[in-house]
Amino acid sequence: MGKVSCAIIGSGNIGADLMIKIMRTSKHLAMGAMVGIDPNSDGLARAARLGVPTTHEGVEGLTRLPNYADIRIVFDATSAKAHLHNNALLQQAGKKVIDLTPAAIGPFTIPVINGEANLDEANVNMVTCGGQATIPIVHAVRRATDRVVWGEIVASISSKSAGPGTRANIDEFTETTSKAIEALGGAERGKAVIILNPAEPPLIMRDTVFTLSQGGTREAIELSILDMVAAVQKYVPGYRLKQKVQFEEIGNNAPVRIPGLGPVSGLKTTVFLEVEGAAHYLPAYAGNLDIMTSAALTMADRWAEKQLAKEAA
Repeated sequence: MGKVSCAIIGSGNIGADLMIKIMRTSKHLAMGAMVGIDPNSDGLARAARLGVPTTHEGVEGLTRLPNYADIRIVFDATSAKAHLHNNALLQQAGKKVIDLTPAAIGPFTIPVINGEANLDEANVNMVTCGGQATIPIVHAVRRATDRVVWGEIVASISSKSAGPGTRANIDEFTETTSKAIEALGGAERGKAVIILNPAEPPLIMRDTVFTLSQGGTREAIELSILDMVAAVQKYVPGYRLKQKVQFEEIGNNAPVRIPGLGPVSGLKTTVFLEVEGAAHYLPAYAGNLDIMTSAALTMADRWAEKQLAKEAA
């Protein structure tokens, strides 16, 4: 069985890491092109050395490559603003688009939550790095309870792992992640915070998840979280709990005030996560980028496998 040809738009850290992952680990994808706008970028130079067709003329340059017609999947690792333009051209050509920006044109997608349901969407949005790491935990709490009133995440990443694209999309990160906490996590209200940590040596990505829920038991919630962690580890081996799940009862005598909902009591669950990258291209501390590329590759590989199976039948 052959492989499905794919292209990556964005030759920065995320794009370069994704390229290496595809070439080393993908069962069903083959690199068809690496696309950038900086002719001197390391990602384009590395792609050229590896024999991958390249262009520094953006998506328009991609459309002019001789093998463009053969490319069926395109990953966009640029910016939310650039994705609007890129997606319009790619959809006209019938390409499958995996969006790694916060543009959110297509449905929010996290493999362990709704990957299968969104597999055939023309454009799937991979939320954000913080969302990929934390929203599965919010979802795990929701499926073990009657109600998750509040879901809040704090993503702390090394400043060195935040490139120009990440820094230019901070506002989009918080907005997109907050919406996805509600849409995918199942929380009635969501909030996201990102911290760029300048510490030296660089620290591995750390994430904290807070939920306030009603119904369900501590045992059921903890088991659901542990099951979710194991599911994410199948495509992100460096994803793990930093310590045991913590609980705190919020009584009616001292309720928490939730914006738009008023005073609420229930069970507060706190989860501390660590995400260590696979170091395919980026350093191991850049788990924030690794979980994003791993999730995108998982979706694309599953889609490619499905298409190849159809064609072989």
